[in-house]
Amino acid sequence: MYVLSLAVRFATLCTLLWLAAVDVHARRLPNPAVLLIGAMFFADAWIEQLPVHDVLTHIGVAVLAYAVCAVLYALRMMGGGDAKLASVIFLWSGSVLWLPSLMLVSMVGLLVALLSLATRSISTQHTSPPMRALALFSGERGVPYGVALALGGGAVIVLAGLLPLSLPR
Repeated sequence: MYVLSLAVRFATLCTLLWLAAVDVHARRLPNPAVLLIGAMFFADAWIEQLPVHDVLTHIGVAVLAYAVCAVLYALRMMGGGDAKLASVIFLWSGSVLWLPSLMLVSMVGLLVALLSLATRSISTQHTSPPMRALALFSGERGVPYGVALALGGGAVIVLAGLLPLSLPR
């Protein structure tokens, strides 16, 4: 069962990385992919035979995260797709890993925001392919915070699954 759980977590990471690329390019996070990440949590919980109480705790953390993100969305400080993705990331994190997730997402988010500020004057019509790629992060189009959520949240999801490998038997 452990290998199957790890496979679900890596599939989740792949989906998150795809979402990060979509967010950089289109500044959109497709709902079906976000829902898939949430569904993969429930698949993993079933594989791991997580007790119902623990699943409900994870759901509670996700609802709380969504409420906070909804306020940020109402204040125009966060996009709607980012709010939904954040709640799904915190669904995976639960009450044990919510703080490490928040810290990692925040650190990656700071880097993404700085990159967006640094590239705001670069044109997507630039002749150099690396410069055109950097221009995709331009803050003129908004900050692609889905990248921070995907990288930070994905790291926590996968690392939590790999942790049992490092523990003595």
